[in-house]
Order: sequence, then C-alpha cells, then structure tokens
Amino acid sequence: MIAGPALPPLTIRAVRSIGVEVPMTYALGTSQARITRAPLLLIDLETEEGITGRAYLFCYLRAAAPAIATMLDEIGRMVTGDPVVPAQLWGKLAQRFMLIGVQGVVRMAMAGLDVAAWDALAIAAGVPLATFLGAKSVGAKPQPVRAYNSCGLGLMTPEELADESEKLLARGFRAVKLRLGYPTLKEDLAAVHAVRRRTGDDVDLMVDYNQALSVPDALARGRALDQEHIYWIEEPIRHDDYAGCASLAQALTTPIQIGENFSLPIAMETALKAGAADYVMPDLERIGGVTGWRHAAALAAEHRIKMSSHLFPEVSAHLLAATPTCHFLEYMDWADALVQEPLRIVDGHAVIPERPGNGLVWDQAAVARFRM
Repeated sequence: MIAGPALPPLTIRAVRSIGVEVPMTYALGTSQARITRAPLLLIDLETEEGITGRAYLFCYLRAAAPAIATMLDEIGRMVTGDPVVPAQLWGKLAQRFMLIGVQGVVRMAMAGLDVAAWDALAIAAGVPLATFLGAKSVGAKPQPVRAYNSCGLGLMTPEELADESEKLLARGFRAVKLRLGYPTLKEDLAAVHAVRRRTGDDVDLMVDYNQALSVPDALARGRALDQEHIYWIEEPIRHDDYAGCASLAQALTTPIQIGENFSLPIAMETALKAGAADYVMPDLERIGGVTGWRHAAALAAEHRIKMSSHLFPEVSAHLLAATPTCHFLEYMDWADALVQEPLRIVDGHAVIPERPGNGLVWDQAAVARFRM
C-alpha cells in the first residue's frame, strides 16, 4: 500500500448519523431503475479533542438508511474511546463482524466511519485531505482533478438527451456520461448520436450499461460502439463476471470500465489478475473508505491501470489527487444542497478546497429540511 502519513493523536468520543433525502437536479434513469431522489446518510465522528470528521453514504434505497444507521450505532459503541487510527479501527471491526461478513450495510457503515476518521485526522493536521495523503501540488495547492459530468443523461428520448447534454457542459465540462441499455442497439445508437450532435466531437462521451447485457449482446453492441468514438463502455455485463469482462476487453477497441461494485480491494485484485478491464473506478463506500481506496490505488499503480472514482466527488477529488494513476472524477451534485461549500468545478476540473480535511461541513438548515 502507498506509505501513510503520521497520524495526529485523536480519540473517538461518539459516532452519529442523520438520514436525509435530497431531490436530484436531473432524474437518473438507468437500465435497472429510475432515481429522482438521493437517500444519503450523513456521518459525524466526534473526538475528545473537539475535532469532528465527516462523511456521507449513498444508501440507494430510502429503507436502507435506517439499517446502515443502526449498524453505525453498533460500530460507535465498539470504537468509543479508541484512538483514530483507521487501519486499526478497520481491523477491529472486521474481526467483530467476521461471522456476518464485511459486506453490504456492514461494509458501507465501516467505510463511512473510515472516511470520517481520515477527515478528522487531516483537520487535526491542518491541511486538506489530499495534501495529508501526499497529493502533488501546483504551488501550495493540490492539483485540480479532471472531471466528467455524470448528472442525468438517463434513459429517455433522443430529444431530451440532446437538451440535457448541453446543460451538462456548464462550468467547462468536456466529458459527460450517457446511460445505455435500451431494448435495441438501434435505440442505443440513437441516444449516442443525439448527444454527439449537440455536444460535438471534442467532448469525451462515456457510456454506462449498468450491467444490462449478456456477453454476446455486449459484444455485438460493443462492436457497433467501436465506430462511435466512445471514451469507455462501463459495466456492460454482470459486474463480477470477470471472465466475460476480460473477453470483451480483448475483443473491443473501446476500453472497458468497471469497478464501482468492487467489494473491498480483494475484488479489484481478482479483476485485475483476470484482465477484466482497461480502466477501473472504485466506489468509496464499497472499496472500504479511504483506507480501502489507498490499497486500490496501489493495485492500480502496480498494474499500470488508470483509476477513476464513482460518486462522492467531494472526498473522491482528494483521493484522486493522491492517486498515482489518477484518471477522471465522476461528478454528481447530490450533496451540494447539504454542504456549506459545494465542490467547485472550474474548466471541467474539480478544485480541491484549501480548508483542512475533506471539505464537508453540513448546512444545518438544509439538513433539517431534507431529514428523513
């Protein structure tokens, strides 16, 4: 793993969480579901030294938020009084939950604690999380991270896609992601052409199937997309069919992107050994928080594979800035309404905030308004 920083001495006093549900600026229609509201769980890790670390989780379903919050309550009881040493905390919790398994809501809750712990440590050190993790700087500031706009562009009519794609180019974005997985290839291509006509050929276009296809169908559609100058094809088939993904990566010219469903770094290691992808994009709450991300970044560097992020742009921007094979930040605006200072995008790049920690500070009035 990438060498770690010296850790300021902090002690956990309490772990608290609040469930909120935020309306999305753009509905997200995928091959699996249509999402119009983001259920999030906001996490505060309070320390005896008066420093609070923060994180949030995307719960996917509103009903999942109370379950994750209950697991966090149990975790809080276990770690109260412990030093804020993320690797030790993860090891202790993994041992405690060995029989139920570090998967699903257990893993999500552990990841949320881990992210908040690293935030607290960076705040105590008085530097942005990216700097704390050793990110390269431009002058005294962490280097901005190239981003693509992943808000919207779900399954809808070509006319709606064209109009929405134009809106997503605000703030200088030069890359956007389009969801595919229509009943026919013809409809997939119509969607691609509608966006291309409106955005132009100089905007990178990623496509995401959300695991909608079989291997033969993915091969047929992928060969058609090879003619469309697509930047990557994301999760065309079941996420853990690494042999199938490898066959697609070998057969297609367009790069295959997977990784949002890697459950802990061991899954990423298995996928990389199988040659299952050209690019990877771990998800912070599935890969194991900042601690898991750092393992993943080391794996990506070892395999010389470019690594992007999935969701959580506020924290992921810091992590990518410290990732040797940094590629793209996936930008979503879901948490903008909840924080005092939303992540800034300038000329299509995420600007790492200069304030200490990961930059998350809740707008308490907004939290009260959107509370479940």
